[in-house]
Amino acid sequence: MNPTVDSLRRAFGTTIGRAFVSCGQTVVYVDATELRTVLRWLKESPDEHYEYLVDLTAVEYRDAERPLEVVYQLRSLWRGAELRVKMELLNDEPLEVDSVVPIWRAADWLEREVYDMFGITFREHPDLRRLLMWETYKEGYPLRKDFPLRGRFSRAEQVRQALAANPEAHYSLEELSAAQLQDDLPGDMRERLERGERGLIAEPGESDDG
Repeated sequence: MNPTVDSLRRAFGTTIGRAFVSCGQTVVYVDATELRTVLRWLKESPDEHYEYLVDLTAVEYRDAERPLEVVYQLRSLWRGAELRVKMELLNDEPLEVDSVVPIWRAADWLEREVYDMFGITFREHPDLRRLLMWETYKEGYPLRKDFPLRGRFSRAEQVRQALAANPEAHYSLEELSAAQLQDDLPGDMRERLERGERGLIAEPGESDDG
């Protein structure tokens, strides 16, 4: 087992739950109340130095013994070590967890994807909105176990909603500005923006309030 587990137990006591090795990977559970503190320690402690957030996802087992879990895959490039940290969201608790964007900036879109697919809210996330589905998507969260295989709406209704969606609303003005500078905006989107359906994109050098 990765020796980091013993270090975690010495530093955080009962905040650290069960740990085991699966397929050569050390997995350790952390109490939700101290999750961000523990993860920051794993990154910033000079003896641990898990500076690389490889992945952030969620798993729903639909099982009273194994509720929905948020999963953090960490790697210490310096030590050549990996650690999988898990946190359980119990059935009677809100689907909320602290954002780790303040620790790893790369968590931004990963948390948005988990929010989009599982409905988990990340507190203090700087821009928590759907990433894969459009903002007006009403069918729920596609990777939840209770989500119907064919969706909740008919195929015709799904197509109607998709066609009625405003793709510009899926991106920030900063993202749209970057696409415009690279001539990557689709022609129909550019035309809608020029007609002012969302408002003009700032020209290079202009401030947001200018």
